[in-house]
Amino acid sequence: MFAGKVIWITGASSGIGEELAYQLATKKAYLILSARRTLELERVREQCLVHTNCVDILSLDLSDNNALPEMAKRAEAIHGRIDVIIHSGGISQRDSMLNTVPDAEARIMQINFTSVVTITRALLPGMIARGEGRIVLLSSVAGKIGVPNRTTYCASKHAIIGYFDALRAELKIAKQPINIHIMVPGFIHTNISVNAVLGDGNPQGVMDPGQEKGMPVEKCVQQMIRGMEKNKKEILIGGKEILMTYFRRFIPGLYYYLITRVKTK
Repeated sequence: MFAGKVIWITGASSGIGEELAYQLATKKAYLILSARRTLELERVREQCLVHTNCVDILSLDLSDNNALPEMAKRAEAIHGRIDVIIHSGGISQRDSMLNTVPDAEARIMQINFTSVVTITRALLPGMIARGEGRIVLLSSVAGKIGVPNRTTYCASKHAIIGYFDALRAELKIAKQPINIHIMVPGFIHTNISVNAVLGDGNPQGVMDPGQEKGMPVEKCVQQMIRGMEKNKKEILIGGKEILMTYFRRFIPGLYYYLITRVKTK
């Protein structure tokens, strides 16, 4: 399914994006790896080359929205197409709404949502013209529920689900065979909480207990890839924190009680 497919991964220098690169390399995909940190991308590339002979690097800053359409063109130009775009770049938040400055909120929304829409808008016409393509999104359990001290992060991840559910419906109505997969991970053992921004926009710098005890990133990515292979539209990934999404839907009173009692900072 992935052998010989051109797969562009954003946020590929660490976390879920890095592990996606490794596992897709073993499936002989043609990889394009993007993130801001070129040296880290080089490190990931060297490990991927053990399994596949086609790994390119395209340095990318998701906070620079004006540059993204041109970067999408550069990505397409490497092999003449993008078969799969995996939007794994992102940033989290660890502060209350009243403590979070507007610039920090705008940055979170830009990186987690607006950049994803901009890149997808640039790539979608090519996918439609070829009659195939996959768009893979990383939302979050926080995209299904409202978590204290994550207001803007939750907003960005809710927006991913709403926007791309709607886009999937538009493409279905237009009879366009483009697959959209929305990943909904809970606590995964990555540095997302270390890099999460405080209200002033600076990184938190420490790992949350939930992330520390979270699902190994290797297992998370295995489930993501399995979901893509089975053409799943949405994949919930994680531990008992996933239960909150079901409580929110089916037992809202219990959810509203519990959400104010979980440790979120």
